[in-house]
Amino acid sequence: MAAPRHRRRGFSRRVQYGLFAGYVVAIVGILLAAGLLLIARLDPRAFGTLRGIVVDAGAVFTGVGRVGVDAGNDVGAEISAYFNAASQNRALKEELARERRAVIAAKAVLAENARLKKLARLSEHLPAPILSARLIGSTPTGQRRFATLAAGTAEGVRPGMTVRSSEGLVGRVYESGIFASRVLLLTDGETAVPVKIIRTGQAALAAGQGDGTMEVRALVAGGRQFRRGDLAVTSGTGGVYSPNIPVAVITAVNGDRAIARPLADPARGDFAAVYPIFQAPVSDPPAQPKP
Repeated sequence: MAAPRHRRRGFSRRVQYGLFAGYVVAIVGILLAAGLLLIARLDPRAFGTLRGIVVDAGAVFTGVGRVGVDAGNDVGAEISAYFNAASQNRALKEELARERRAVIAAKAVLAENARLKKLARLSEHLPAPILSARLIGSTPTGQRRFATLAAGTAEGVRPGMTVRSSEGLVGRVYESGIFASRVLLLTDGETAVPVKIIRTGQAALAAGQGDGTMEVRALVAGGRQFRRGDLAVTSGTGGVYSPNIPVAVITAVNGDRAIARPLADPARGDFAAVYPIFQAPVSDPPAQPKP
């Protein structure tokens, strides 16, 4: 009976080459990590540039994955629509009728608002968005919640800028590369947004919990501060976020704290607008009486 070809690991050149390659990769990885740590400590600006390059590179793969997911969803929707065409047609007709009635009512409300503002001599001055860009990905789980925006410093996007969709506030720009940026979402554990409750005008602070929800805390204790269904909008306090941007809806109440669900869902939205950092107007000090 013939002896095995490779009875010991030392007799196999293939195994030896594999072990050697593994050692080389491990050493290179350790040296690369040490180099990045030194750059982060000695030259934070250069390290920020490297992070921007990583964001740009990741945006390419994220965009490709988003296209594949969208294509799969479109195929499934087409198959489902083919087999449910009759029921969908009836539902669409009913929805169209409801939408027409809602449009008529909305036009009436807008006309009434315009008339009242004209009577009160009020005017709104909303900041113009810098640009609109495509949301090409977001983190669905985990304590850190980010979205990737297909716009970077080449289009004027800078960290700290506000990002919002048609539904409401999405978050703020966390870091930006040349062609893509990372957006810190409202549900991230490090997000805190000054808000006010539309129903009462009560000031509060909404903070992300990392699980897809936000915790809203009243700034003034006492009384029943919140109700289910209350709408929270940005207050503009402290700058960064412009006032009156829809943020979240209260879903559960526990004393002077509440759980809220953000209105904007970056996983379902395709586009978002980027706004400059809001700076609250500085009020003039009261005039001192002359002696």
